[in-house]
Amino acid sequence: MVHADRSSAAPAHLSRRTVVAALGVVASGALLGTRRAAAAPAAAPGLDDPAKKETAMKLVSSAENSSLDWKAQYKYIEDIGDGRGYTAGIIGFCSGTGDMLDLVQLYTDRKPGNVLAKYLPALRKVNGTDSHAGLDPNFPKDWAKAAQDSAFQQAQNDERDRVYFNPAVAQGKTDGLRALGQFAYYDAIVMHGDGDDPTSFRNIRARALRSAKPPAQGGNETTYLNAFLDARVWAMKQEEAHSDTSRVDTAQRVFLRKGNLDLNTPLDWKVYGDSYHIG
Repeated sequence: MVHADRSSAAPAHLSRRTVVAALGVVASGALLGTRRAAAAPAAAPGLDDPAKKETAMKLVSSAENSSLDWKAQYKYIEDIGDGRGYTAGIIGFCSGTGDMLDLVQLYTDRKPGNVLAKYLPALRKVNGTDSHAGLDPNFPKDWAKAAQDSAFQQAQNDERDRVYFNPAVAQGKTDGLRALGQFAYYDAIVMHGDGDDPTSFRNIRARALRSAKPPAQGGNETTYLNAFLDARVWAMKQEEAHSDTSRVDTAQRVFLRKGNLDLNTPLDWKVYGDSYHIG
């Protein structure tokens, strides 16, 4: 990978055997008076490739939970003091932002009478606030209990994909971005949501578009991603709870500076001063 667009990338080195074989094919084609079109290179996997998605989950978990073991976070729950009430689960579903309510509703639709179903009225009331009214003192304990249920784990996976992962990847592909850009979108929508406020994902993207074009509009991918990350850092600094920008500065920008636009492993990065590695 290089910092320039894919079209300017240097050709991969070929083995001597490959070169000889290729020359033989060309020679025989010329003798037969035929033309053979070169096969187009296969597109690199997007973030929705299973291996890339696993990498994405680990990257987000390093920032959200200081651990690469994202599956251990089904049971995670605490109030981190960011004004969103309880934050919980593999993607930080919040009692104050509606996504936790949607998750528990989905779980209850699939498994009526579950241990969290009784909290639905309280979750509706506290939506939009940081209140724990009707949730304390047993909600964290019951969340951890529910997290042992594969049905609740699957509900978390499905809501993560519906609300965050799938929209981010779809927008990234529409903008002509490869896996790293798709991940930058995903991490942004996880933290900021996709509402109408100035620091939401859509408005971070709009801010970036004012200074650079994505590949789908004829722009340079690296230039555009730098503009997007600049806009992301601006958004993070608008909120004290998110003002540490290391998940961009010492993670995503590291990959970008190395030209790793396909988010290939191995990866080394830091978040909040802690070092991580994926082989």
